[in-house]
Amino acid sequence: MTENSSGPVARTVLQQCLQARLQVRPAEEHAEAQFVQIDRGMVVYVCFFRGATDDILPKMVSTLLNMRLCESSSGKMVSVCQLPGSLLIVPQATLGGRAKGRAMQYHSNIGKEDGLRLYQAFVSLCEQELKSAAAAAGGAEVTVKHGTYGNRQVLKLDTNGPYTHLMEF
Repeated sequence: MTENSSGPVARTVLQQCLQARLQVRPAEEHAEAQFVQIDRGMVVYVCFFRGATDDILPKMVSTLLNMRLCESSSGKMVSVCQLPGSLLIVPQATLGGRAKGRAMQYHSNIGKEDGLRLYQAFVSLCEQELKSAAAAAGGAEVTVKHGTYGNRQVLKLDTNGPYTHLMEF
């Protein structure tokens, strides 16, 4: 699923979860660490590459939120929108790495300012799409949480299986 002939402009990893907790701000001298948490749903790790534009975002959001990767109580595979489930979005620049010798290089990643802008727009579109789906499903309670772009974050994840998928756009 690439948008241009020279390769993907975004890479995502999807993981269904029973619960996920992400540290979004480390502890400081006078403040405790801050966390966001979701219950049943999906974690999306996202990385944008050079050449990514806002044009790709609607397709990414629609594809990711409607992919049947979550197991319902009946055992049937459904999308996070059909579940309805919550969503945790984690910026993950390391998804853009390539091995060179014994080190990783990230030359194909988007610049920090453009990446932040795309990440914020991606989060906003995911919130709109998931809340609309929840309203259509009778007002089920769902949450969309997200990590802090550009910061190292600590993730704790409980899953019902290593059901992880890589998708490129």
